[in-house]
Amino acid sequence: MAGERFQSLGARGAHPQRVLWASTGTKNPAYNDVKYLEALIGPETVNTVPLETLSAYRDHGDPDLRLELGVEDAGRCLRRLSEVGIDLDAVTQQLEDEAVTKFVKPFDSLMKTLQQKRIAAQG
Repeated sequence: MAGERFQSLGARGAHPQRVLWASTGTKNPAYNDVKYLEALIGPETVNTVPLETLSAYRDHGDPDLRLELGVEDAGRCLRRLSEVGIDLDAVTQQLEDEAVTKFVKPFDSLMKTLQQKRIAAQG
């Protein structure tokens, strides 16, 4: 966003797109209950943190900008995943597919409820 191209767009009213973090609750009880929430704190981000995780963060979270820490080390780790048999593209696709499924079901349920209410209101 600091580059010349975006500065030109910004001068014409463009706004930066913020990163959306979703489902950042800690699923593994062996991990710190605010592990992912704290790791993803950074500027220009939005987090749809689960209520349980938010409550834990309010209780014992440590607010600090962490998102941009260790970027070079993370890049090295990502480049080495294939060496240990992890296909990052396949894992990414699996996570995307699972996320879409988790959002489709509640959306369909909401739409069904709204349709039922609309029919009831007309009838």
